[in-house]
Amino acid sequence: MELTGKRVAVLAENYYENLELWYPVMRFREAGATVTIVGPKAGEAYKSKEGYPAKADISMEDAKASDFDAVIVPGGYAPDHMRRHQAMLRLVRETFQQGKVVASICHAGWVPISAGILKGKTMTCVSAIKDDVINAGATYVDKEVVVDGNLISSRTPADLPAFCREIIKALSVAKVGARA
Repeated sequence: MELTGKRVAVLAENYYENLELWYPVMRFREAGATVTIVGPKAGEAYKSKEGYPAKADISMEDAKASDFDAVIVPGGYAPDHMRRHQAMLRLVRETFQQGKVVASICHAGWVPISAGILKGKTMTCVSAIKDDVINAGATYVDKEVVVDGNLISSRTPADLPAFCREIIKALSVAKVGARA
């Protein structure tokens, strides 16, 4: 399995987009990764826009970039809540600074914006927040998936196959156990 030994954090907050959280969780588990759902409070369930729960395995305060090879940020309305949590922004920023994968889809682009990691980068997102991405100093492109170093981004649920494929590719070439 191509991701055996890899550890992936998927962020959760209320009003996440079902597919953008669960598709990567299941796909990366299927590929052998250890997937941890990170939310504001461990053990608490965060509901999607449709009410489907995602239970946090650990709290954002306990999540450390050194414990993961990648952080995945799903979209929906959740990123507007995520970006208000300094602990989530710290996790995204430190993961990025350590050269590990940070991936966002749809409205999730708000989280790397608030984490301050987009200046000079190229990315995509749902068109509704492209001005925010540009104002954060990134170049916006309208493509199903964009890889700029360790930053991976996609636009909408329809892009999930390409999004996950590029994340798996990036993690497959990263050295197992290469933790900061």
